[in-house]
Amino acid sequence: MTTLKPLQVGPLSIADPVLLAPMSGVTDMPFRRLVKGFGAGLVVSEMVASREVLHDNRRTRELLRRSRDEKPIALQLAGCEPDVMAEAAKMSEDEGVALIDINMGCPAKKVVNGMAGSALMRDEGKAGRILEAVVNAVSRPVTLKMRTGWNDDNRNAPRLAKIAEECGIAMVTVHGRTRCQLYRGSADWDFIAKVKEAVKIPVIGNGDVTSEEDASELMRRSGADGVMIGRGAYGKPWFPAQVAYYLRHGKKLPAPGLAEQRAALLHHYDGLLSHYGVDVGVRVARKHIAWYCADLPGEREFRARINRMDEAAQVINEIEQFYLPLADMADIADTASRADMASKTTVAPLAAPAAI
Repeated sequence: MTTLKPLQVGPLSIADPVLLAPMSGVTDMPFRRLVKGFGAGLVVSEMVASREVLHDNRRTRELLRRSRDEKPIALQLAGCEPDVMAEAAKMSEDEGVALIDINMGCPAKKVVNGMAGSALMRDEGKAGRILEAVVNAVSRPVTLKMRTGWNDDNRNAPRLAKIAEECGIAMVTVHGRTRCQLYRGSADWDFIAKVKEAVKIPVIGNGDVTSEEDASELMRRSGADGVMIGRGAYGKPWFPAQVAYYLRHGKKLPAPGLAEQRAALLHHYDGLLSHYGVDVGVRVARKHIAWYCADLPGEREFRARINRMDEAAQVINEIEQFYLPLADMADIADTASRADMASKTTVAPLAAPAAI
């Protein structure tokens, strides 16, 4: 069992240091609200380009939409110009953002070619100027997310973390891959320990956490103060809460039953329609539906049907029809096992939040 301590990020105290990673096209407001509702310690917005914040275009307004349900509100900014990053951070603070995270980890070619994201790890001087400018522009805590380095020959995360600490950065998150790895290979949790040794501020480990045991092993090997979960939460908004429970108590919190999973998916679907509008929401939801139903019997045919549907009511009916017989069968099968579990432990399975 891991000794899990609350995470102190500037004036913010986060009881469970299990964070939802910022993921473009995934961590929009409906998903963040759902993950937070299940019990994640902190959820972070999708990456937002600093220049787009200043221009306030329609796409940026969508990215910046947030709910009081996800407090403290954390926004991730990307960019390569210190003054623009600082101004965007100040505008975000004025809008009620409680924490600003600076992206120096995104490996996407479009971002890197613009000399932002993980490209900034190749220019420590410029990275430091950006960090200092943003910290000086706001009164909210500023954090940094980065990779271990650009490539295997340039793994400078410990040095950049030290620069960040000297600039006033309140916390560092390290994805255990280099930029050139993209998402190939395995995250190097042991290397994160070098970052932890270099600084006194909190360090969060990220990369390849798809089970409770993964999170525990990452923290053991890295000495990190918490864990950030990305792709492991696809289709499982309850997973960060399960990880937090496991790290704190050393035993697993059962996932919601299929009936509760169906309810969570329908809540999520309704939130996407409200957030994006029906036409766009129906399309955005397809990937989420695929993640929720992965590994369930008949999921391939179900996904094929969903992907041909453009009417929201039709999709909702299809979800109901897919999950109902599975949930009924699972309830019968689970009755004995859950009763047995209840006789051995006081842990109750997670249930979906009442609404998102």
